[in-house]
Amino acid sequence: MNEADDAVGDADRTVAAVLERVESAVVVDREILRELLAAVVAKGHVLLEDVPGTGKTVTARVLAEALGLEFTRVQFTPDLLPSDVTGSTIYDEASGEFEFAEGPVFANLVLADEINRAPPKTQAALLEAMEERQVSVDGTTHELPEPFVVVATQNPIEQEGTFRLPEAQRDRFTVKTSFGYPDVDGEMGLLERRANRRRMAPTVDSVVDSEAVRSLQALAEDVGVETGVRRYIVDLARATRDDGRTEIGVSPRGVQRVFEAARARAVLDGRGYVTPGDVKTLARSTMSHRLVLTTDATVEGVEPREVVETALSAVDVPAVSPAAGEASAPAESPPNDTPMESPADDTSAESPPDDTPAERRGPEHEDGSLDGA
Repeated sequence: MNEADDAVGDADRTVAAVLERVESAVVVDREILRELLAAVVAKGHVLLEDVPGTGKTVTARVLAEALGLEFTRVQFTPDLLPSDVTGSTIYDEASGEFEFAEGPVFANLVLADEINRAPPKTQAALLEAMEERQVSVDGTTHELPEPFVVVATQNPIEQEGTFRLPEAQRDRFTVKTSFGYPDVDGEMGLLERRANRRRMAPTVDSVVDSEAVRSLQALAEDVGVETGVRRYIVDLARATRDDGRTEIGVSPRGVQRVFEAARARAVLDGRGYVTPGDVKTLARSTMSHRLVLTTDATVEGVEPREVVETALSAVDVPAVSPAAGEASAPAESPPNDTPMESPADDTSAESPPDDTPAERRGPEHEDGSLDGA
């Protein structure tokens, strides 16, 4: 148990160091950076949808540098071929044999820039790589390196000459998020960083290496998720399917991705167990892009995040047992005995039996302790 706690503590410190290193070079909200890291630790992929110039490409590259990962960038265009992404078989005149030349997808972190500008055939070539972590060329399967993460970007305002990502491919992204414009202090900080360096683009030194990233991913696999929290994820997904504004809600595959992201989030916070707060924090970025709205909802301007917000409001938050982790509230807490000893016919409105425990449980609910239901 102590070894497990030490491993989680080391992970917490590692994540903090990575975040500080990335923030030294780019201006991005820390919560968004944590979403990106959660996707990496969960062995998932990220879709960044934002207007040009908000730092999507730079952030992906700096994150790869801080994690010590091999980074490649692919600029998706209408004439991009699948072999331009995966690689192709070429003839070596010196040896008189055909050899496989690896494409840019053979890296730890691949930036698929403006992915919606490539035709569906090229998008599909990336599909196998994302899901199976391998590519097939000329009947031969080639394994991709580990860890393997795709960070794809797309521009939401320019739709001419683009090919909308199909639902099946959007569903394969663990997280979809956007940066937005920084505030005044953020932009002033951006200029300060530029004034203090001689290069156009920022770079950072690595904090860890690929082996450490694999260790973080393995640690996430050991994170505990109580039955109540698992049911909470399932109920949220089913609530999006039952919403009259959606044609398609969160898929069973999406449920698994949310589960994996929540475990990764627990690792980032230095815990060996998942709380409902982990699920709530990630729900918008892990569920919204999986929804397909009805025609009426689209015409009315409904956003997928509104559907997720409705589900979060409608589904009851479960309690987390003290056995979930040492950080939970102790089970032997005496105040719970007082209401039980109160007279059964005491209906005084000014001192309801549950007021004291509920107030005590309130702040603890944010980090996963008893909910007070």
